[in-house]
Amino acid sequence: MTEPRLMLLDSASLYFRAFFGVPDDRPDDAPGPATNAVRGFLDFIATLVREHHPTHLIACWDNDWRPQFRVDAIPSYKTHRVADGSVEEEEVPDALTPQVPIIVDALAALGITRLGADGYEADDAIGTLVARHKGTMPIDVVTGDRDLFQLVDDAAHVRVLYTARGGVRNADVVDEAFLMEKYGVANGEQYADMAVLRGDTSDGLPGVAGVGEKTAAKLITAYGSLTALREAIDGGDPAIKGAQRRNLEAGSAYLDVGPLVVRVAQDAPVPDESGELPTEIADLAGMSRLASEYGLTSPINRVIDALGLG
Repeated sequence: MTEPRLMLLDSASLYFRAFFGVPDDRPDDAPGPATNAVRGFLDFIATLVREHHPTHLIACWDNDWRPQFRVDAIPSYKTHRVADGSVEEEEVPDALTPQVPIIVDALAALGITRLGADGYEADDAIGTLVARHKGTMPIDVVTGDRDLFQLVDDAAHVRVLYTARGGVRNADVVDEAFLMEKYGVANGEQYADMAVLRGDTSDGLPGVAGVGEKTAAKLITAYGSLTALREAIDGGDPAIKGAQRRNLEAGSAYLDVGPLVVRVAQDAPVPDESGELPTEIADLAGMSRLASEYGLTSPINRVIDALGLG
């Protein structure tokens, strides 16, 4: 019997990667939308299933890409990604926007579970599902976003397949040894604390002035956690002095709210579905329509073959 294994997809991370990595090779006068992101996303699923053999697979979704609770904590959160003239919509390439509903339809027709939670990002759905299922089976989180390194937990068999460098085929396997070698932190919890201190300009998080990645890692390693570091600052620890002390004290208000933004939710209202791989195509007519209307026969067949539904 195959050992149970849950795979959680950071869906937007993957379809953005597919959009920019898979050529749109249609003729200029071709009707209908581009399908490069759809084809790439489906091929990613086929590759992941073949190479990592999950028994459960969930495509996690951004029901809200910029949740209000994070904006309330840090108003600059993701402001650089806001579409012109809108405070609610993310800037997405015009040719990608019409492909997302096709991906939704393809997942539904295949019978692959897709889950999110209103008011939360896909990261939060992933964090919640990890909290819900860890200890019951090994979990692979597939993403190009290093924010999710915070979920790495060797004892609970949670790892990240990080696609930003080698893609889906040659993803970095992020476990605690990887975190120690790459960042100098011991586990996912410490990675999250380091990320708060460091900040992240790509998400509009300022971090603490003068505290870069290496310094943040050294501080978290020395004190064990952000909470313990702040207690040491407040307690007048003489090892924290000079400009570093001044910067950390000046960043106190940011450090009050930074964890609310950086840490993923573990209790988002994600539907309780197991995500077991389908044993048959859920909607054969819908699948046939997608294949013929959008020219998706080959990538659909690759997923069907990988799932053993052929």
